[in-house]
Amino acid sequence: MNLDDTTFLVTGGTGSFGREFAQLLLRAGPPKAVRILSRDELKQHDMGRQLAHPALRFLLGDVRDVDRLRRAMEGVDFVIHAAALKQVPACEYNPFEAVKTNILGAENVMEAAIDCGVKKVVALSTDKAVNPVNLYGATKLCLEKIFIQGNSYGGQGGTRFSVVRYGNVVGSRGSVLPLFLLQRMKGVLTITDRRMTRFWITLDRAAQFVLECLERMKGGEIFVPKIPSMQVLDLARSVAPEAQISEVGVRPGEKLHEVLLTEDEARHAREFDSYFVVEPEFPWWNPERTREGRLLPDDFRYASNTNEWWLKAEEMKTFVASRANGKSQNVEMEARVT
Repeated sequence: MNLDDTTFLVTGGTGSFGREFAQLLLRAGPPKAVRILSRDELKQHDMGRQLAHPALRFLLGDVRDVDRLRRAMEGVDFVIHAAALKQVPACEYNPFEAVKTNILGAENVMEAAIDCGVKKVVALSTDKAVNPVNLYGATKLCLEKIFIQGNSYGGQGGTRFSVVRYGNVVGSRGSVLPLFLLQRMKGVLTITDRRMTRFWITLDRAAQFVLECLERMKGGEIFVPKIPSMQVLDLARSVAPEAQISEVGVRPGEKLHEVLLTEDEARHAREFDSYFVVEPEFPWWNPERTREGRLLPDDFRYASNTNEWWLKAEEMKTFVASRANGKSQNVEMEARVT
């Protein structure tokens, strides 16, 4: 993607994904400007010192404030909407706040993008939005729905909106890996259920995939990367092979396995070599869209426990070692067909 003379805005840009995505843009371009919108002035200060690039712009603001978003999006070409309340227990305990940020905030991003003539907007979603069992997942499901059909507000030739949906980001703030790294100092790691599986994606792969989807999108798609699964128990053993494993039981709002693509979605989805695309069922804003990719078989379901691609224990150990040593090396995740 040619980034010359383009301006990006990343909401929630001081989070784990936002920082990684900003670094990717600066390495690949850089664009004319990368605007980082977030609420935390200290995180902005630290990020500015760490990256120290003249293309970076830091804007204090909240996605709950549509007027601030309009000002932030003036002259912007592309928006990556990463701002969210994502901790499951926090969203359950503060449901109104989760709705205001994750749902109404998404609506505000769309309103401001259309008003300011932004070309494309990509929102980040999660496997927890599929058949949600907790409020966080439910708010992300709402985000997906309004982002897909919200293309109708842009009209033909207007602002286009799409979604990227992926699984757990290994090593991001709030994920289980940093918790395991802390727990191994005491010799006891807690897991909720030994049967539990999850999809895994590295932070750098997530950022790269979003940039690729920004270029591919026509508006209304949900992009789903093909990523490996791993048992949470195997992750715990990779972190601390000698530690005791304490099983504490499945928490409220937690699933044993996650799903990235349901049977119902598969009927209007297409498969590519490294990803799936869930096409909008009523894309009147682009009636001439091409139907590329391969059709999926009947009753296809992309779930973490039936995935054909599993993360090898050696790969996870290498990644864990890099995290423990404070390094940022990447891990190449290879397929293992089960």
